[in-house]
Amino acid sequence: MKLYYSPGACSLASHITLNEAGVPFTAEKVDIRAGKTETGADFGKINPRGAVPALDLGNGEVLTEGVAIMQHVMDSAAPGSLPAPGTLARARLAEAMNYVSTEVHKTYSPFFYGIEGEAKEKQVALLNARLQVVEDRLASREWLAGDQYTPADAYFFTVTNWSQFVGHDLSQFPRITALRAKVAARPAVQKALQAEGLAA
Repeated sequence: MKLYYSPGACSLASHITLNEAGVPFTAEKVDIRAGKTETGADFGKINPRGAVPALDLGNGEVLTEGVAIMQHVMDSAAPGSLPAPGTLARARLAEAMNYVSTEVHKTYSPFFYGIEGEAKEKQVALLNARLQVVEDRLASREWLAGDQYTPADAYFFTVTNWSQFVGHDLSQFPRITALRAKVAARPAVQKALQAEGLAA
């Protein structure tokens, strides 16, 4: 398998998850703006959407969308590591993954387009409201989806990393800060950060 990624982008969560699964894979960096991979390939031919992550499964199939990639990797390479389909725990995983994708990830996106002034203030308030939902949920659970680490935690860790780049203060969310520290300490996370040149 080959993961196409951009350093620090949402593809980091898929990179972490591949490490967690212990599956052999290679990783190739993508210049999103240029639409080229580090070996000069046309990324548009790999993923017509031009977005990372994309996972070449090695059998002629390319899987896109991080939520799909992460669940497929764990279900196929580390069966039994995620809650079983049909259980409430699996629904909680889907709930957490989708919340990160549609509410948290997308709320960070406008910051990367240079919003300023009142528009930025409103976006910060919206982001804080989205994060407060997670902060409150963490009062009754150890991890984002329940009592075990899942790819939802890797995804949430990845997108909340962006706070440091957009001037957003996470210290007002102590449970989120504690969760991020637990995720960061995992060997699979450190390995992915080092591979992408992001390790401190």
